[in-house]
Amino acid sequence: QVQLVESGGGLVQAGGSLRLSCAASGSIFSINDVGWYRQAPGKQRELVARITRGGIPSYGDSAKGPFTISRDNARNTVFLQMNSLKPEDTAVYYCNAEIVLTSRATVNVWGQGTQVTVSS
Repeated sequence: QVQLVESGGGLVQAGGSLRLSCAASGSIFSINDVGWYRQAPGKQRELVARITRGGIPSYGDSAKGPFTISRDNARNTVFLQMNSLKPEDTAVYYCNAEIVLTSRATVNVWGQGTQVTVSS
């Protein structure tokens, strides 16, 4: 019925930037809160940033300062601009969203993840 597709990951040198995108598609009526999470090898998944439907952001401790979350409701897309990347930012980044379907049912959806690798 609905899916999230992340893109924009890749390999970047320390100090570089990446912009991740999370695009939702399917039988969507509206999208509520959306979050970016990441999981490094051997570690638990952690919150990077979240944004409300109205565009109010909040950030995990690891993302404050160099990361910015934003959204384009018309395109059902959320972005994560990551600047000043460090090797410890290396992880699989996942998008998560609470989506209201055209049936008015609400579902919680995860994307498949996109790999971000920061070299030193």
